Amino acid sequence: MVTLNLEVAAKRLELLHEMVPTVTIIALLVNPTTTPLAEIMTRDLHAAARTLGLRLHVLHASSEREIDTAFATLVQLRAGALVIGTDALFNSRSEQLAALTVRHAVPAIYQYREFVSAGGLMSYGTTVVDTYRAVGALVADPVGAGIVNSLARPDENATGFMLYEYSLSGKWLELLKQIAPRVTRAAVIREQANAAGIAQFGAIQALAPSLGVQVSPVNVRNANEIESGIATFARTANGGLIVTGSATATIHRHLILKLAAQYNLPAIYANRPSVVDGGLISYGPDRVDEYRRAASYVDRILKGEKPADLPVQAPTKYELVLNLKTAKALGLDVPTTVLARADEVIE
Repeated sequence: MVTLNLEVAAKRLELLHEMVPTVTIIALLVNPTTTPLAEIMTRDLHAAARTLGLRLHVLHASSEREIDTAFATLVQLRAGALVIGTDALFNSRSEQLAALTVRHAVPAIYQYREFVSAGGLMSYGTTVVDTYRAVGALVADPVGAGIVNSLARPDENATGFMLYEYSLSGKWLELLKQIAPRVTRAAVIREQANAAGIAQFGAIQALAPSLGVQVSPVNVRNANEIESGIATFARTANGGLIVTGSATATIHRHLILKLAAQYNLPAIYANRPSVVDGGLISYGPDRVDEYRRAASYVDRILKGEKPADLPVQAPTKYELVLNLKTAKALGLDVPTTVLARADEVIE
């Protein structure tokens, strides 16, 4: 759903604790691509966990495969119970989630009763007569993730708004070359297992010859791979980074920023928070606008329209954010054309 009731989310943690009072370590599963909602939920449930005397571990998943990986990590962390954060992907994977909780013998709670119907332990939250209607916002690849069947005719119960249109990826390379003309090599930080990561790299690769840039993928799954991949790439001069939108990049944002500064690499990011935290430049959808548009779909569905009749839409409003302090540290003279296009300049 596009709305998130944090009081209800905290109540789920409380109910789960009442069900398994001897458990002291509880995990929270969130989709990090839905920031800032995932960040807000994580922060608030950490506070609720401290109040209850619990340790909370946060697990991330933005695809079917990553859900499986998250459960394997849950077992390693010895978490005795699980709160599943509300998300369109998780809505569409109720059966998978329920089966995994049974397989690993982990008591879990989710928002919708479909989770319990599929074999999960508990649900608590808002309900809609007959079934839920999910409107996803900031979904990286709704078809590839299995949330909808197609963009034009999404699904009986789900529709929404994509986080990226893959042609956007070429803009990242174009802007990187404009702000750092000496760049002749670009490392593309991506998740190979994620369909969005593959498509984004393809769009960048198609544009690269016309800009005189050699691109290479840096496939990352964890912090060690990010560190070794960037360190290896930085051994040769005239390099730059393109940090695509992915769960791994979001989780390890501060590590990537540190490495870009350490190796003096100009880097472009998919979203504003990286630039606020010290990154050079970002270009991506206006996420607030995405939520406003998603709210309009919610309104139309509540008035009787069917999700299947509302096509999944790409972003229409983008924002360019530039950090002049970082540009100066890298010795870059920002072209006036880039400055003029910037929606926000951090000095």
